[in-house]
Amino acid sequence: MTAKTKDLTAEDIAKLPYRPCVGVMLVNAANEVFVGQRIDSEIPAWQMPQGGVDKGEAPRDAALRELWEETGVISDLVTVEAESPEWYPYDLPHDIVPRIWKGRFRGQEQKWFLLRFHGTDEQVNIETHHPEFSTWRWLAPSEVVGQIVPFKRAVYERVLADFAEYLS
Repeated sequence: MTAKTKDLTAEDIAKLPYRPCVGVMLVNAANEVFVGQRIDSEIPAWQMPQGGVDKGEAPRDAALRELWEETGVISDLVTVEAESPEWYPYDLPHDIVPRIWKGRFRGQEQKWFLLRFHGTDEQVNIETHHPEFSTWRWLAPSEVVGQIVPFKRAVYERVLADFAEYLS
């Protein structure tokens, strides 16, 4: 961390852009949602798979890549059922901004995809090349928001509302 990023004020952070990102709601046949516990957190920090969109990459392609990178689930095992109508931003807590992405972003702006999983639990493998989760589980949609870190909850509520018709 540089002195510059360490000394970011609230006003400095407010001027930073959002990092373009995708989120994946992986849903099984029972309409349960995949969540993983972040490997880099000592406190409960469950989330759905997500990650940055590479330069020139289509969001849908990024979603399928992130799914594979974080869960080991290959694209042949899923069907893309829905896409969020908008990009949803969230701000990181100010104390986290200097520690993530070299202090270049205030948070993320996410395009979400609902992917229907046609595989088995044995085909999920979070022990990937760069693991992001220490454990994972399936949750009922009504339980998801309560397990998510507070600063991401508003986005998760919108995503669940967007995809509600696919979850019943």
